[in-house]
Amino acid sequence: MAHFARISSVALSCTLLALPFAAAQTAPVTAQHAMVVTIHHDATDAGVEILREGGNAVDAAVAVGFALAVVHPAAGNIGGGGFMLIRPGTKALAHGQPHFLDYREKAPAAAGTNMYLDAQGNVIPKMSTVGSKASGVPGTVAGLTYAEKQYGRLGLAKVMQPAIKLARDGYVLTDEEAHTLHSSLLSQFPASYRIFQRNGRFYEAGERFRQPELAHTLERIAADPEDFYRGKMAAEIAAFEQANNGLITAQDLAMYQVKERTPLVGHYHGYEVLTSPPPSSGGIVLLETLNILSGYDLPKVGPDRSPAQIHLITEAFRRAYMDRGDYLGDPDFNTMPLAQMADPKYAEAWRKTIDPTKPSPSATLVRPAGFMPEPPQPEAQPHESPQTTHFSVVDADGNAVSSTYTLNFGFGSGVTVDGLGFLLNDEMDDFASKMGVPNGFGLIQGPANAIAPGKRPLSSMTPTIVSEPSSYTYHKLLGHTTSSVVRPGKLRLVLGSPGGSTIITTVANDLISVLDNGLDVQAAADAPRFHHQYLPDVLQFEKTFPQAPIAAMKAAGYITKREAEFDEKSAGQWGDSELIAVDPKTGVLMGGQDKRHHFGKAAGY
Repeated sequence: MAHFARISSVALSCTLLALPFAAAQTAPVTAQHAMVVTIHHDATDAGVEILREGGNAVDAAVAVGFALAVVHPAAGNIGGGGFMLIRPGTKALAHGQPHFLDYREKAPAAAGTNMYLDAQGNVIPKMSTVGSKASGVPGTVAGLTYAEKQYGRLGLAKVMQPAIKLARDGYVLTDEEAHTLHSSLLSQFPASYRIFQRNGRFYEAGERFRQPELAHTLERIAADPEDFYRGKMAAEIAAFEQANNGLITAQDLAMYQVKERTPLVGHYHGYEVLTSPPPSSGGIVLLETLNILSGYDLPKVGPDRSPAQIHLITEAFRRAYMDRGDYLGDPDFNTMPLAQMADPKYAEAWRKTIDPTKPSPSATLVRPAGFMPEPPQPEAQPHESPQTTHFSVVDADGNAVSSTYTLNFGFGSGVTVDGLGFLLNDEMDDFASKMGVPNGFGLIQGPANAIAPGKRPLSSMTPTIVSEPSSYTYHKLLGHTTSSVVRPGKLRLVLGSPGGSTIITTVANDLISVLDNGLDVQAAADAPRFHHQYLPDVLQFEKTFPQAPIAAMKAAGYITKREAEFDEKSAGQWGDSELIAVDPKTGVLMGGQDKRHHFGKAAGY
């Protein structure tokens, strides 16, 4: 039985001068019955194929996850980990109860708090990001196969066939994909150099990329998924790790388990928001942000991406990210004040600290008294990579899956397991390493996210599903009140994104753009993004963001920054929204595939 943390809303109002913003006008893809949206067209086609053959949303999601491991090797994976959020549309799937699968990587038993520090206590450059010591125990194979066994319909061998075919027969590279394979990281490791770069004869656009070793590995997993963790394949992975000074042992693999976590449930302007619990920081930070914003009628203060809206949303981000850094970590190792962060009275208290026209400097921001425990002393700042990938699926029965998984940085550690053909993650870099050393995103973390054997690092991945309110029944057990779904509410929106620390703000902005501001999912996915994370105290904008609202925010007192403003080679963007909305009147599915990349696809039938 699934139980939920519940969050409600309180009303307030605010006004600020608005400035119109015109969003992209590309129309969403529509379908009558089912839809898949991913960053790669071949992975989308794999999911749709499974849906057409009678699979449910979980079958299709598992097919997509394995297909992305073939066609999007920078982030799609079997050597990494992630999260899957499942929301049934009827009682026929999982008795109608939503489920959250945590298949995040774990620190190996040999990991230690100071493992990336030299004798002087300084962080050893790249040790946690490049090479065999950067890898946590992979969870993707366990997660996808668990999802299929527990909630799928067609069976693992069937849903893995599209991925096996793509690996064996190959897929045609676009110019963007071929260029990505030129990564200097891949050149550092023999198997990666051989497979992805043909020993220096780089692939070009239009060529077919085949991966026979990976195809054979996928065939072995399809025949016996336990082989990866407790069989001959586990022994091969462990032997490779030992030969290359890695940390992962056969015992680490054998001990790995998927965790079923309690999904978080909140409410925002009449909608039910189902989202991710720790070790994702994304869900609770998203809900705290929305709780703060629930007191505003955002369309009345200004249109989408206007200075009026940017101000209020940014101040909500600032406050929720302050709590993220102080309190969140692996729930198996920490007790976290999720109920307090979710308290609508706490959100109301935060909202009263927001000046209607001026920013609140992070350096002087004071948490409202009487709600939260004293935070532990900040210990370190972890790295978190933007190179992740998300996919969204809805089937003909209204079942929905929102899943985000990753190798961490692009191509993970750069290390390919020789003979097996898959890349290993560099997820150990998501742990906090050393006090006072800022990461690429400047995120501040506390000891809750310190390295420890068997621990899962904190993540910003935020798979989320929005619906009309469900009907619940309530139970008392050992003095605690729990709830289970009696009748799911009508599905409204499935969303998520990669982007490191910007994931949460991207998901929040997509949700607000669709639900509050009336943008369609394609316009929401393509709209230029802004981000604030408490520290550094900088309001960040994508390079394509219009200059006028940026200037208005600067004039209001914000420190602003346009991403890669002076780097002509960089697109200056982040995230990759893969969205599905359901028209509340007609039930038509609408897919929005982020155009920041040019090989993705929304499709259905």
